[in-house]
Amino acid sequence: QVQLVESGGGLVQPGGSLRLSCAASGSIFSINAMGWYRQAPGKQRELVATITSGGSTNYADSVKGRFTISRDNAKNTVYLQMNSLKPEDTAVYHCNAVVRRRSGWSQENYWGQGTQVTVSS
Repeated sequence: QVQLVESGGGLVQPGGSLRLSCAASGSIFSINAMGWYRQAPGKQRELVATITSGGSTNYADSVKGRFTISRDNAKNTVYLQMNSLKPEDTAVYHCNAVVRRRSGWSQENYWGQGTQVTVSS
């Protein structure tokens, strides 16, 4: 199996910064895309940012210019640097990874348990 463990959430004032981390562990042959999604109360889960194993990135329009996704392939870890945070960024942030557990196997989608980010004065 594969486990994703997030860290770095918390309470921050508007305009502040946070850095989220997500480490993948377990039975891993390779990881293709990794990403961050968020879900606010009463809303559907939405994409925040994704990054491929080659470093290509994709961002939601609402976070472009404020958030930066990066990854360390050697550590199977993805990061999300969040700057200029706004109250509307408040949500549970979930890590996602597309993993191949053995050579020749199909890829599988895994999710972390989520970390709360609250932006409030």
